[in-house]
Amino acid sequence: MRLLTERSATIACSVDAAYRYASNLERFGEWFPGVVAIVSSNTLDHGEVGKEYLETVSIPIEGTREVRITVKEARTDELFVTEGSLTPLMPRMEIAFRAAGPGVCSVTWRMLSRNDGLVARLVLLPIASRVMGKRAALAMARLKAHLEASARP
Repeated sequence: MRLLTERSATIACSVDAAYRYASNLERFGEWFPGVVAIVSSNTLDHGEVGKEYLETVSIPIEGTREVRITVKEARTDELFVTEGSLTPLMPRMEIAFRAAGPGVCSVTWRMLSRNDGLVARLVLLPIASRVMGKRAALAMARLKAHLEASARP
């Protein structure tokens, strides 16, 4: 697996609130740029291993594509991992959560590629890394703003 980008934010909200919000991928488009739409495609609960979503994502030059997203790992208030069917990138998203004090948490978002082929490493992944790096920086700012606004009395 190859790391494409990683971004972290310290957010003035509980780790539980951050985890509950971020692990509900039906809300992913509210904070992550390039997500045109995302809907559940099975009846499992959000944050449950095996939960699936259909995401419509904007891809530079290509337009939009539908991607099946599957929750691969979910440890409440700690880690949320998904894998997508988008070829040839074969994305894996990891979001780590950590309490950083009373009413404060740290969230680290990472995007990796499961495609370790030579062509992918030389051509695709450098481009995907730039695109995802820009989107991730904006996403973490949006996630922080949304969660902090929701946490205010």
